[in-house]
Amino acid sequence: MNGALITLLAANIAFVGSHFAMSHPLRAPMVRALGETGFSLAYTLVSFAALGWVYLSFTAAPPADLPGSGEIGWALATVLTWPAMVLLAGSLAGNPALPTPQAEAQARAEPRGVFRVTRHPMMWGIGLWALSHLVLFWSTRTMVTAAAMGVLALVGSRLQDGKKQAAMGEAWAAWESRTAYWPRLGQFARVGAVPLLAGTALWLVAQALHLWQAGIPAGVLRWLG
Repeated sequence: MNGALITLLAANIAFVGSHFAMSHPLRAPMVRALGETGFSLAYTLVSFAALGWVYLSFTAAPPADLPGSGEIGWALATVLTWPAMVLLAGSLAGNPALPTPQAEAQARAEPRGVFRVTRHPMMWGIGLWALSHLVLFWSTRTMVTAAAMGVLALVGSRLQDGKKQAAMGEAWAAWESRTAYWPRLGQFARVGAVPLLAGTALWLVAQALHLWQAGIPAGVLRWLG
């Protein structure tokens, strides 16, 4: 592994590790020392600094040093990113995992939309997006970064259950009893028109941005372009 890839690996470890540390063992002492506002500011600054390091290291690493999985890989990636975008789009409203004043009331409500699939639709959206890049086997830099983002999303959401249980008590316990961590794929038929349409639009926009930013046709554009 060359120096650029070692740096990228270190950057991803720093990004994921800082998130886990500040969200769990370091959160309470940091809040005591800095207050809630200071903690939020420190969390944001560290996260953006680490993410910036990931970006700079990613761009410096070799772009296409693996053989790739061919058209089968591109087809799998295209299929995987559609539910990822539906979950992501539908997670932005009515999500008790987000830090909003309505979180407890949302946790007591009957699951609707993408929450019928999983109680962590945003994190599973990121996880499926990461998997869509892993199956391409396109470059080491992509494999390292996608794996890191997948671990952050899926392990992080599992750890979040414990944190929310401690913070919200019975409300989160009730939410857990009515929802699932692992996606229930059969429930996609019941998520509703808005998440499906918004997710499909996001799926298509992401493909256009991929072509514009990376210069590589992805998704349906690979076969229509």
